[in-house]
Amino acid sequence: MSVFHPNSYIFSHKPLVSSYPSFSAASLESGVKKLCAASLESGVIKLSAGVNSDFLVCNIEESKERIRRLFTKVEVSVSAYDTAWVAMVPSPYSQAPCFSGCVNWILENQRKDGSWGLPRPGVQLLKDDLSSTLACILALKRWDLGQEQINKGLQFLKSNFASATDKNQCSPIGFDIIFPGMFEYANDLGLKLPVEQAVLDTMLNKRAQEIRRYSTINSPESEAYLAYLSEGMGNVHNWDMVMKYQRKDGSLLNSPSTTAACLIHIQNTGCYNYLFHLLEKFGNAVPTVPDSDIYVHLCMVNILERLGIDRHFKEEITSVLDEAYSWWLEDDEEIFMDVETCALAFRMLRMNGYDVLSDKLSRIAKRECYSDSHGGHLKDTSEVLELYRASQTIITSDDPSLDKQNAWSYNFLEQKLCDESVHLDRYGRSIYQQVHDALKFPFHSNIERMLNRRNIEQYTADSTRILKTCYRSPNIGNADFARLAVEDFNVCQSIHREELKHLESWVVENSLDKLKFARQKTAYCYFSAAASLFSPELSDARISWAKNGILATVVDDFFDIQGTMEELLNLIQLLQKWDVNEETECCSEHVRIIFSALHHTICEIGETAFKWQARHVTTHIIEIWLEFLNSALKEAEWVRDSYVPKLDEYMANGFISFAAGPIVLPTIYLVGPRLSEELVQTGELRRLFELMSTCGRLFNDIQSFKREAKEGKLNAVSLHMIHTNVATEEDAIREIKCTIKLKRRELLKLVLQEKDSLVPRSCKDLFWKMCRVIHQFYMKDDGFTSEDMFGAVKDIIYKPITRLQL
Repeated sequence: MSVFHPNSYIFSHKPLVSSYPSFSAASLESGVKKLCAASLESGVIKLSAGVNSDFLVCNIEESKERIRRLFTKVEVSVSAYDTAWVAMVPSPYSQAPCFSGCVNWILENQRKDGSWGLPRPGVQLLKDDLSSTLACILALKRWDLGQEQINKGLQFLKSNFASATDKNQCSPIGFDIIFPGMFEYANDLGLKLPVEQAVLDTMLNKRAQEIRRYSTINSPESEAYLAYLSEGMGNVHNWDMVMKYQRKDGSLLNSPSTTAACLIHIQNTGCYNYLFHLLEKFGNAVPTVPDSDIYVHLCMVNILERLGIDRHFKEEITSVLDEAYSWWLEDDEEIFMDVETCALAFRMLRMNGYDVLSDKLSRIAKRECYSDSHGGHLKDTSEVLELYRASQTIITSDDPSLDKQNAWSYNFLEQKLCDESVHLDRYGRSIYQQVHDALKFPFHSNIERMLNRRNIEQYTADSTRILKTCYRSPNIGNADFARLAVEDFNVCQSIHREELKHLESWVVENSLDKLKFARQKTAYCYFSAAASLFSPELSDARISWAKNGILATVVDDFFDIQGTMEELLNLIQLLQKWDVNEETECCSEHVRIIFSALHHTICEIGETAFKWQARHVTTHIIEIWLEFLNSALKEAEWVRDSYVPKLDEYMANGFISFAAGPIVLPTIYLVGPRLSEELVQTGELRRLFELMSTCGRLFNDIQSFKREAKEGKLNAVSLHMIHTNVATEEDAIREIKCTIKLKRRELLKLVLQEKDSLVPRSCKDLFWKMCRVIHQFYMKDDGFTSEDMFGAVKDIIYKPITRLQL
């Protein structure tokens, strides 16, 4: 990792052709040009006069290369605050600064307004400026240097001191202890601060209260927190206690300022060597987070995934995750130094197929995160938000305490929103929006492309983070991330729009629009495909998913509300015979239209799948459809005969009649891996299908219970009330939702499982993607009738993202 000056960081430009799976670099570049040209022609992407699609392709590839280069080196801004504390360390051999280069840096880096701190192109973070400026003044005063700089710094303090007590100003961690603590040091140096004594006394009293509050808790967490704020604790601090937190590299809690403060009071070779090596590596100024490479790299992976552009950087991401996993297995302190890094690593590793147990995360979460009712000290919103995200990836074998962490973190974040205190935290409005979205859209109901769009629109290239002081890193906040994400989203969207036009024509060509009894939900069916399988190379998978979704909706309505028993049996017999004369063997026009559409579509998907699989799979697709039709027939017979099935009997049939099988199962042949017939028949694939569809059936029944009860139909809710001791609808629904949660967690476990798994991850992902679609569609009501979904369809398929203001 190296240090950079935020105002002078310049990217170089070198084009590099990325690649999609099974695409050559040459064919990909040609394909991207065509896609960009289509986007330009349709008006999705606007370019200035004289600029062509070649320029756009070059622009995209240059952004990819600059992002790729960020994986090779972590850069972070220098810290005036930490550098000042290092400058105050005396030489063990004379009354002179031990690190004179730091003193020189302070003399040379004062701003025109008299302050020191992080260059701020946007909003001022005045409390951080005050803290950094006072620390630099103390460093100069300590060595009787730079009187002119001291005077200008004091003037800045005088002009802006009101911000120190302004509750609406964003505060660095420990500000109420550290900043007043420096008043005492100023007094020891004979430095009079240009502030009324009453104001100083008020802040000193608050500092004493804070120290007393954490000291009386008498817990390892509070002790570590006060040790981290050592420079604000003064001469009465127990430095022997602080030394308990010395790391292998000699630092105290990975903080240069904490380490320097300790070295000012006691001699320690480890502390000295740590600071010496920092300056040897970074020059005359130090960053506030000197050893954060793994955290920054994990943040990069997280950002790329959330923006939907991670597929362009598979090799780089794999390298980062492999390294993180090796450190996780070794219990490396770099991973476990704080809850945010640990939670981020846990979630990234787990969701990318690495075998990580939750006990380590639970252990560090218990150690560091407490609400007021638990008497704890650390209420950093971003850390709790990352813990909440990680705790949502619960699988069936997890530590039960992860459930408690999920509930605690949810309540904590909800309270932050309610009292609006999150606005004062280190990300201000940005973190408020992230918390709002995390609570409104749980991980399991967050369809991927909807998440991508929200994150792109909310993304800011300002990477400012706050610990005891602010820092920035181009690896975390970078305009290239947003540029690539916007162009990628719009190019993909232009493809999606063309595919939807094809589907709308296909519906008319197959006379499906003439079936007035059937719900016409072409856009919704395609939306679920495009929002889950958005990559350009997955066009075959999207078309199959959408066409089968449209047909499944038509068939479901036919069996549910329109078809006679003769027609239902006729349709099944036709599919079983397969090669038939439609004009003579179809008993009605409705049957003819439905069978004809099924026959043509199954043949088409079979032919397409042959190109991917190099074997015939049409027979299996027919079997999938027959299983669904027979399950729908059984439900129709139950209604006709007024039969009341047992709950287990209903669910054994109901997960099939939910109709997700014809949508998802044929699609597994169109996402890349070649699948043998033996693999397709495995119990693993069947279990994935059953878990996904059970969640869908139960959600559907919860939302349709009132309507179906009026129609005299039974479903899981009513049967639950009939066959169990549950007396009310509310109790039945509560128990069914618990079942959904258990099934969802088991599904996620199977999807993520690498050991002893035969089904390729890209195929298993389809079941999880459909599960997320199901949760989204049935979040409030029947997804096909939800007005909220209309806006989502518009955002994903029709409405391009305008160029962001970066």
